[in-house]
Amino acid sequence: MPLPTISTPTYELIIPSSNRKIKYRPFLVKEEKILILAMESQDTKQIARSVKDVLTKCILSKGIKVEKLSTFDIEYLFLNIRGKSVGEHIEVMVTCPDDEKTQVPMSINIDDIKIQTEDSHTTDIKLDDTYTLKMKYPSLTEFIKNNFDNMSDLNVDDTFDLIASCIDQVYTEEETWSHQECTKKELSDFVESLNSNQFKMIENFFTTMPKLSHTVKVLNPNTKVESEIKIEGLQSFFG
Repeated sequence: MPLPTISTPTYELIIPSSNRKIKYRPFLVKEEKILILAMESQDTKQIARSVKDVLTKCILSKGIKVEKLSTFDIEYLFLNIRGKSVGEHIEVMVTCPDDEKTQVPMSINIDDIKIQTEDSHTTDIKLDDTYTLKMKYPSLTEFIKNNFDNMSDLNVDDTFDLIASCIDQVYTEEETWSHQECTKKELSDFVESLNSNQFKMIENFFTTMPKLSHTVKVLNPNTKVESEIKIEGLQSFFG
């Protein structure tokens, strides 16, 4: 007699960038194994391929292309899928800010972790009286670099490449230049031609970009001081 097949529970969530409701399931053990082996390989391409394949299998709704999702969409999906795989709560260690050394374990309900966006955030950056830059969010490749690629820090060339890859359009009242119409060099040259103030506006797009965020209160057992800590980004929740 063959062994029985255990049914896998399904869940629903809203993709932050599109407000689309999707169905998903937790990771299976074999998928956890694929991710662990990929991360142990320290091969960024293998990690990207594994994350894409596993997330694609776990997303049950049709028409979702993982490689097209923004970094914060993928982080939110990864958090929920990983969280549902191990339980409703995530155990994290937080450092008390009053002495900056005491670590306290905390349990966080994954349903309380949301995508937060700063009020000043915008995807349209007015460079001057003529030109406006329309930005798009980083996607799967950047998600891998931010969360799994510990081999190298982001250097200057990487930063410029990231900015260039996130330019969706440059437009005026009469003309539009889309990302698809430009070469990588043309986009890089455009970024390098900006002045410092214009570059800071682009930096602000990235620093205020939507991200996983949750505020917790923590009591330092040594000093008895209670503090609020904002936990941000996927790495903060899973390490």
